[in-house]
Amino acid sequence: MRTLVLLAIAGFFAQLVDGSLGMAYGVTSTTLLLLFGTNPAAASATVHLAEIGTTLASGVSHWKLGNVDWKVVRRIALPGAIGSFAGATFLSWLSTEAAAPIMSGILLALGLYILIRFTAWGTPTRNLDKPLRRRFLTPLGLVGGFVDATGGGGWGPVGTPALLASGRMEPRKVVGTIDTSEFIVALAASLGFLVGLGAAGINVGWVLALLISGIIAAPIAAWIVRYIPPRILGSLVGGLIVLTNTRTLLGTEWLTLPPAAQTAVYVLVWAAWIGAVVWSLRAHLVERRTAPAVPEESAEPTAPSAAEPERQRSSDTAS
Repeated sequence: MRTLVLLAIAGFFAQLVDGSLGMAYGVTSTTLLLLFGTNPAAASATVHLAEIGTTLASGVSHWKLGNVDWKVVRRIALPGAIGSFAGATFLSWLSTEAAAPIMSGILLALGLYILIRFTAWGTPTRNLDKPLRRRFLTPLGLVGGFVDATGGGGWGPVGTPALLASGRMEPRKVVGTIDTSEFIVALAASLGFLVGLGAAGINVGWVLALLISGIIAAPIAAWIVRYIPPRILGSLVGGLIVLTNTRTLLGTEWLTLPPAAQTAVYVLVWAAWIGAVVWSLRAHLVERRTAPAVPEESAEPTAPSAAEPERQRSSDTAS
């Protein structure tokens, strides 16, 4: 029962982050399942089964709030589904001993990417009037889908920063589009795992705990995406993922270090994490202070001047 409660809390938090940042649901949830000692393929399968429901709820919530670009969804979802199915099949083929450090390494790399990406650059926007081309979205979907299935998460960490860096979509539409297209990716990955694994190792109770808590969090996340500072949230989540997967890797046979060296690694990770969050907070405050002021609209409509009707009649006569 305690495990189910922890999973429900983690699922709620993960979906809250994912729905407002456009990434980290799968990475966060899979990291927690690996800490519980779950088989890597079964952990990714569990998360993707839960994501079928959470991404559907998140997509509907973002769609209702106008956060979805359906043209981009159509162009990126199908390649993403192909990549995720291939990744699920590949991970199902690996042994548990080989898959555990590989998955933790992928998750660690994704965590570092999230941490550095949002700490250093925030969320740039430019050229919003230029469309995203299929030749950019197709390989992005294939890579993102494959990494998502093999790493237990990665659709958001790959897709969201790439779309943000293009500068051709509003940040809120990037988040909504990635979350909506992830429904197709999660469905394809789940089919791949069921073909490769069957139902072996998949705990239905864990799936339901992640699913229900994620569905509850989805509409909240879609609403707060307009207000929460993504730069700070990205630093917080990225650091958490780096810390937990560093711990996992240090416990494997692939990376055996003496206790003093392990302590030094943990101190370095904690220092980098705290420094990143502080940097992001200061950068956000500077951006807010230097942002141009938006003039408030007058509550009372401006009454037309007395000469306006006369000017209008003169214009009509001249025409």
